[in-house]
Formats: sequence, structure tokens, C-alpha cells
Amino acid sequence: MTLTPIFKSKTARTLWFLCVAAAVVAADQLAKNAVIAHLEPRVTYETPLGSLLRLTLVYNDSAAFSMGFGLTWIFTAISSVAAMVLVWYGLRVRTVGWSVLAGLALGGVTGNLIDRLFRAPGFGHGLVVDFIAIPFNFPIFNIADSAICITAALVVIQVARGKKLGG
Repeated sequence: MTLTPIFKSKTARTLWFLCVAAAVVAADQLAKNAVIAHLEPRVTYETPLGSLLRLTLVYNDSAAFSMGFGLTWIFTAISSVAAMVLVWYGLRVRTVGWSVLAGLALGGVTGNLIDRLFRAPGFGHGLVVDFIAIPFNFPIFNIADSAICITAALVVIQVARGKKLGG
């Protein structure tokens, strides 16, 4: 009889998946609530990093990079389906690495979905809170957006390196 190393067990992969997702959602929502409590909308605040990182509170009714203005309910539906697919996928991956990536994606999707469901102006039409501003006229974003983009980049890199999606 051989013992499966803890990092290869299904329980370990599931814990990684759920803990990473929960950590991203918690960080995203805590940051958004702090920004709402302390910043004025559309006012740019300097950080110790100077022009490399500024904070600007905006409420976003569109998708990534401000595409689809006013279609919040559609993005709510798409995000809901994406979250369900990520839960299904995250519980089936075969490695801890893919579990972490699935958790990162789920956390990002869920962070923005929470805004769409529970923030003003109302259920399913809520505005996503964005606040991270970087140079080069890049769109303002949040922690959830960062998690989604980082996941996408890492998945592309892994697949390009010949790794099978999901392990």
C-alpha cells in the first residue's frame, strides 16, 4: 500500500481551489469597501509609488476595459454562468497548480459578481467598484480584474509550454 502525498490528493486540490478563491474574494471586497469608505469618486489619489500606482474610485457598469456600457444585467448572467463552470472545473482538475489557477479565476469572477448582485443601483444591475489606476491611460481596475487577467496569462503560458489544461 502506498500513501498519496498530501499535495496530490483530491482533498488537497479542493482545499487549494476553495481557499484561493475565498482569499481573492475577501481581498477584493475588503479593498473595495475601504476605497468606498475613504475615497471620493473620480478623484485621483497618489500612493507611495507615485505615478506608477494611483487610486481613483469609479463605478463601472461595463465589462473588462469598459466594453458594453449599460449592459450590466448581461454581465451578471455571464458571470453567474462563468462562476458555475469554474466551480465544476475547479473540483475536477488533477494538480494543485491548476487548482490554484481555477481558484484565482473563481475568486476574480465572484468578486465582480458580488458587486453586480449587491451594489447600487440594485440586484443584477450593480456597478463594479474599480480603483487601481496605472500609467499609460490603462483602464481603472480592481483586485478581481487582476486575478482574472493573471489567471488568463498563466493559463496561456502553461498551455504554450505543453501542459495539459487541468493537469
